[in-house]
Amino acid sequence: MSSPVITFIGAGNMGGSLIGGLINNGHPADKIWACDPYADKLDELRDKYQIHTTDDNLKAAEVADVIIFAVKPQVFAETAKALSAVVQKRKPLIISIAAGIRADNIQEWSGGGQAIVRAMPNTPAMIGCGATALYANQQVNNEQRSQAEAILRAVGIVVWVDKEELMDTVTALSGSGPAYFFFMMEALQEAAVQFGLSAESARLLTLQTALGSARMAIESGKSLTELRHNVTSPGGTTEKGVSVLEENNIRDIFHKTVQAAKNRAEELATFLQK
Repeated sequence: MSSPVITFIGAGNMGGSLIGGLINNGHPADKIWACDPYADKLDELRDKYQIHTTDDNLKAAEVADVIIFAVKPQVFAETAKALSAVVQKRKPLIISIAAGIRADNIQEWSGGGQAIVRAMPNTPAMIGCGATALYANQQVNNEQRSQAEAILRAVGIVVWVDKEELMDTVTALSGSGPAYFFFMMEALQEAAVQFGLSAESARLLTLQTALGSARMAIESGKSLTELRHNVTSPGGTTEKGVSVLEENNIRDIFHKTVQAAKNRAEELATFLQK
């Protein structure tokens, strides 16, 4: 199977990360187009990856097998409508990484009948360690599902959801999740400093502990509950620390955290559809 021509409408941080991931995974540079109004961003991508660049969205869309919309949600409608004629002619796979933009809206703005995949990557995709959820509408065939998955796997792991409303839960979990973990690491580091460690030692121990824990969870094949129990010896220091988390309803706090973020994702999606 030949490599598809992929056009990025928007070449900011996430678009640039996906381009880098594709190049590193062997996608031909001459089959990638990047479109952006900022010439310096295009110059940087062209010099680094030898891809095609242009500030003319139509020019790049006219050769695309896959169009990736990596624009801000507020300008999505205008951008998609301007490309609707060429989209209707070429029938490319459309992948959107714009938060809150529903597939039905993309259909309306692009003229209808399009194969559309919504993607919700997170910021660790910028270092090739992202977590992305994908949702496909009914027009997406098996080959296009494979194409979308391969593109997003270039920057991390991929999971599929079968209901579009679950993308709001994904936004609240993995989309916002890095901030939750940064917050927890920040709090642990501050506590360690208050108990005498230097700021640098506390930082390094905190970050490596977080990294090691995540790698153990991924590589061991054990459940998170089992891993936690393995560390928590009866009557030991860990048990004492975990008991404080339980006593302060840490599970309820995280439930409320994800619920609040999910609610906000739904509110923003409703606003963007108006």
